[in-house]
Amino acid sequence: MKRYLMAPGPVAVDPHVMLVMAEPVIHHRSPQFSEILTRVRDDLKYVYQTKNDVFIMASSGTGGMEASVCNMLSPGDRALCIIGGKFGERWAELCQTYGVETVNIDVEWGRAVDPAQVEAALNENPDIKAVFVQAHETSTGVKHPVKELGEIVGRRENTILVVDAISAMGVYDLKTDDWGLDVVVSGSQKSFSLPPGLSMVSVSEKAWKFAEQSKCPKYYFNLLKERKALGKKTTSYTSAVSLIIGLGEVLRQFKEMGLEALFAHHRRLSGAVKTAAAAMGLELFPRDDSEAITVFKAPEGIDGTEVVKILREEYGITIAGGQAHLKGKIFRISHYGYLSEWDMIIALAAIERAMNQLGYKVEYGSGVAAAQEYFAKN
Repeated sequence: MKRYLMAPGPVAVDPHVMLVMAEPVIHHRSPQFSEILTRVRDDLKYVYQTKNDVFIMASSGTGGMEASVCNMLSPGDRALCIIGGKFGERWAELCQTYGVETVNIDVEWGRAVDPAQVEAALNENPDIKAVFVQAHETSTGVKHPVKELGEIVGRRENTILVVDAISAMGVYDLKTDDWGLDVVVSGSQKSFSLPPGLSMVSVSEKAWKFAEQSKCPKYYFNLLKERKALGKKTTSYTSAVSLIIGLGEVLRQFKEMGLEALFAHHRRLSGAVKTAAAAMGLELFPRDDSEAITVFKAPEGIDGTEVVKILREEYGITIAGGQAHLKGKIFRISHYGYLSEWDMIIALAAIERAMNQLGYKVEYGSGVAAAQEYFAKN
């Protein structure tokens, strides 16, 4: 059975990039690797749209999230966490792990936070030192208004904005510097179309002042150490050499394509699948959705986990289901990774068949035809 990976991470990887990573491993302290690492860091600035340094650590994206907490705050500090899904919950859990008190804004899953709520919370709690948010909440498909949040937090000298952009960076236009995003986290296994294993974190000048005062314990995830290592064109600890070489090839392709074309590619895949959903009579779950993934609401009487299971076990297509209280109620298809319009067509055809198998009548070809028409016109 031919396998297709269309989950929101890990994602399908370009075979050419895999071959680049399969070349003989070089030493992480060699001049050859220092040259590669320097180039990759510079190219990350291009995608991040920042002049700030971007640090690369050998971890999943959660490692970058943890580094953003333990490097910026101290036990007893207060932070504002926007919770509208599983990864918003993770911000609060990480803060609590390091003794940081959280003020939480609980947002209905499927909705974006209202910036006015954030401003009100900051006015009520002027001692809050950091605001933690997802650019894109992968568990629900929601895009939060980080530009507006950057404007709100940017007016406060003693507060920084920390953004989980793990499934957003490289998918749509995130202007780190122009929007005042102080700490931005990304990961290799999402839009950078690599295997899991790298987290990338950018730090603004404003945020460095917080890092210099932080008293949270840290060893491996120490960004001040990484800043010193950067000056020596290396990393503090052993670099994930092959993954970084693969990242270099991905970034080369991104620069060759250009950011606007990269963002347009994701908008195109997303637009076609969302158009197909309407043609099939399927509702979307989020009201403030993202071009990173499409989140389908399972129709009444249909278990979304069964849709995921049929696609994976009978058709060889891996998508994702819902988490926590959304388990069985939604299913998710990503639009990042090594995917094209034809992958979307295949997935939509499989969904049509699966829905019919489960007793929900979808006209065969309805979603596929709508997507085909969308692609032809766009």
